[in-house]
Amino acid sequence: MALMKTLALQFKACDFFGTYPKLFNFPYCQSRSFFFQPLVVEARANARMESAKIRNRRMRKKFNGTPTKPRLSVFCSEKQLYAMLVDDQNKKCLFYGSTLQKSIRGNPPCTTIEAAGRVGEELIKACIELNVNEISSYDGNGCNHGERMQAFEIPISRHGFLAQ
Repeated sequence: MALMKTLALQFKACDFFGTYPKLFNFPYCQSRSFFFQPLVVEARANARMESAKIRNRRMRKKFNGTPTKPRLSVFCSEKQLYAMLVDDQNKKCLFYGSTLQKSIRGNPPCTTIEAAGRVGEELIKACIELNVNEISSYDGNGCNHGERMQAFEIPISRHGFLAQ
């Protein structure tokens, strides 16, 4: 049966040479029960992002946040920035800020880059209130370091959370 399939694939039709003459016309190739299934090659998902997610999972196993030394998790979408201080031992979010919040955006609304800087400033205020002097790890979630991430990191690095 395997021999019949290879012969059928080999002699029935070909994209490069067209159909072969009737010289190679086998009876089992003409039966309607025989199907030619196209070869389907599936590419992997975006390998760069996938590897960033895997690295992020591996990092979270090593660095866990505590109430005095929380983990800083930042996600930057195409338009917005979201930041959290996470206490992994008690499974609590100590601080959450995003560029979507009206208190951070202000009236009249500012650009997302300016709002990202304000999220960093609000994070520093929350750290002072919570008596947090260090963070256990900076979790960038595999995001590219664009203008919003840089604007967010400036006040945090001034406070001494990030190595310069």
